[in-house]
Amino acid sequence: MTDQDLLHHLEGYLTERRLTKFIKVLSERTKYFTVAIEDVYQLHNTSAVIRSCDVFGIQDVNIIEEQNTKRIDREIAMGAQKWVDLNRYHSVTTCINDLKQSGYQIVATTPHKNDCNLQDFDVSKKSCFFFGRETEGLSDEVLNAADCYLKIPMVGFTESLNISVSAAIILQHVTNKLKQSNIHWQLSEEEQLVKRMDWCKKTIKSYDRIVERFYESKK
Repeated sequence: MTDQDLLHHLEGYLTERRLTKFIKVLSERTKYFTVAIEDVYQLHNTSAVIRSCDVFGIQDVNIIEEQNTKRIDREIAMGAQKWVDLNRYHSVTTCINDLKQSGYQIVATTPHKNDCNLQDFDVSKKSCFFFGRETEGLSDEVLNAADCYLKIPMVGFTESLNISVSAAIILQHVTNKLKQSNIHWQLSEEEQLVKRMDWCKKTIKSYDRIVERFYESKK
């Protein structure tokens, strides 16, 4: 459980504007949908997807690095890596198993014989949207484990979009549709408190010393 006395003490070090922003952003955050990025090679693509997740309120991002291990491009992510939670995996199997155990359906974003057009996607199930490598797309392991196949309708000569563009289009659509539904998609009260504490830690200088002094004053 979050120590709310400590949290309120820490938030006293924030400007009113920053604290108001934290509360507002958290009110729009969700774990109902999440994203998984499988072995994306281009660093800027992973960073751009993380940025889109922050923009559209997705709190958790799962990064699978079986073949490609890269640091996040901070310039492209524009600080988004501070505000979303990054779960790193070295195994596709482990990632899929963890997500399914948490109640997520696996959504492969790829054209498929049994695919679903984006505008017809059913938001009534917790979902993880998988995005694959730039050239090869998603692995057979993800495709075989998928519960749903999702595609963006295209009418031009080009038959594919950059992964970061695809992620932005899909997330904007599904989060907007989710918020128009009666589904309870927001973070729980405790989850919001945890993130407020985490964001304080990432924002306040001398955080550790302030916490130490707070508990010393309680003795």
